[in-house]
Amino acid sequence: MSEGRVERRLAAILAVDVAGYSRLMGADEEGTHERLKAHFAELVHPKVAEHRGRVVKNTGDGLLSEFPSVVDAVRCALEVQREMIARNAATPAGHRIEFRMGINVGDIIIEASDIFGDGVNIAARLEALAEPGGICLSAAAHEQVRDRLDLAFDDLGEQQVKNIARPVRTYRVALGASSRAALPPLSLPDKPSLAVLPFQNMTGDAEQEYFVDGMVEEITTAIARLPWLFVIARNSAFTYKGKAIDVKQVAQELGVRYVLEGSVRKAGNRVRITGQLIDTTTGANIWAERFDGALDDIFELQDQVASNVAGAIEPKLRQSEIERASRKPTANLTAYDLYLRALAQSYRLTEDGVADAIFLARQALVIDPSYAPAAALVGWCRVLQRVRGWGALSDEDIAEACLLARQALEAERDDAETIRQAAWTLFSLAGEAAMAAAALDRALTRNPNAARAWSARGLLHAFRNEPEAAIEAIERARRLSPFDRHASGYAVNIAVAHLVARRFEQAIEWVDRALHDQPRTVVGMRAKVVALAHLGRLDEARAELSRLLAVYPKLTIAGYREQAFMAPEVLELYVDGLRLAGLPER
Repeated sequence: MSEGRVERRLAAILAVDVAGYSRLMGADEEGTHERLKAHFAELVHPKVAEHRGRVVKNTGDGLLSEFPSVVDAVRCALEVQREMIARNAATPAGHRIEFRMGINVGDIIIEASDIFGDGVNIAARLEALAEPGGICLSAAAHEQVRDRLDLAFDDLGEQQVKNIARPVRTYRVALGASSRAALPPLSLPDKPSLAVLPFQNMTGDAEQEYFVDGMVEEITTAIARLPWLFVIARNSAFTYKGKAIDVKQVAQELGVRYVLEGSVRKAGNRVRITGQLIDTTTGANIWAERFDGALDDIFELQDQVASNVAGAIEPKLRQSEIERASRKPTANLTAYDLYLRALAQSYRLTEDGVADAIFLARQALVIDPSYAPAAALVGWCRVLQRVRGWGALSDEDIAEACLLARQALEAERDDAETIRQAAWTLFSLAGEAAMAAAALDRALTRNPNAARAWSARGLLHAFRNEPEAAIEAIERARRLSPFDRHASGYAVNIAVAHLVARRFEQAIEWVDRALHDQPRTVVGMRAKVVALAHLGRLDEARAELSRLLAVYPKLTIAGYREQAFMAPEVLELYVDGLRLAGLPER
């Protein structure tokens, strides 16, 4: 290499930092420093070397390393994260060192003690997006490992990150998720069954990904309202986003006969939707169509796609049923755009994502105050903030959420997801169980394929001391969405049902499934504390309570009584268990 020439090479970059490092140092500076040094020396550095990597530098609360391949980097990250679970088992939750990791592949500039370039910067930004104990990958890194490692991934979509001009497509490793290849094929339902796969974004603009995804969600919702169809939920279908797929394999994994795939192209004020419907039992393309129109007519185009697909599957379908499946969410395209952005943020299920979703949904309501989906989404996000311990809700927050939920129920008669969000807001924040039950029943009558509405109905059954009906409803939700990115929520709900039935061992088994993927799920942690306490395993119950209080430090018996709207015998079951585990009264 000539003097002064910059050395570059392609490498996989792993960025690591400690979640909540400043808080840990503030609580115990010397102890945190010594424990982090031990984790690095005994685990992280040896694992990097074992997987042919090089630690470039320690960064105080983390480190930067490079690997010759993304496969090596991901294997190293997985082994470290799994080993950290064991290392943290005996440590109180508030004192645990939990790593967040980001992995990217790119061209980097090499110096003796450092590496530079966008490839490094993106890895660092991905690490900041990861949850404690989690791993995030760029699209480039994901492409290198998706068919080489027995892992499942959650597609987090395009993320706008600090100091990076273009959005970064991000994938989260679904830790603990089993390979689909190992799962037996699902049997076909009695009804005609369909999965709407993510459409290709042909707009030439990665920032329009949310628009394409939102359009597919609208088409899925419209088709799902037809009661004689079995339609896979959006969250499971979207696990195939960005992947090269075999439609016959997809059909086997989801247990459906038909697959709808397509693309969206947008130029100026014009949009083109193409779709094709495939009978996967024969491989035949039984319907294909192209729809062109102005953005002002986008809802009409969506309805055309939905009704044409329905008609292709069942030519004798009554036109009135097709028309009933149509929905015009708002006459204002800007409000619709803001709502889609809010929805995308809410799917992140992070504290910042939910806060951003509330802000965007409120903006949509300023433009169109009658827009029911945006109104319901504000309430649902407030529920997420409460149950996950993301700050205390003010009386004004609760009043606004409930007001918007009632408006949404009055305005929206057909959309099951809007009804579900509004119903659960009124139950969780105001205790209106009868209204919530009636609204969910209405939603499921209109759309029997609404997986999340079935799960909510099941949890409501559990809280009303009807555990068997609860499990039946939630199992139906799981069949409708077998690969839901939020499947841990279904597992938690089944755990609660078993807890209510006093089947404490089964409750723990189900909640452990959920906590393996989402270790900070407050509803699951609380159920586990109660189950362990009633089994007399008080040391384990106290340890789990310590982890729960690290996530939700203001939880008390009195506070829980005020917020828990459930049958008296169910409430006392919870309160007795929490008290046995040592939860303070006030």
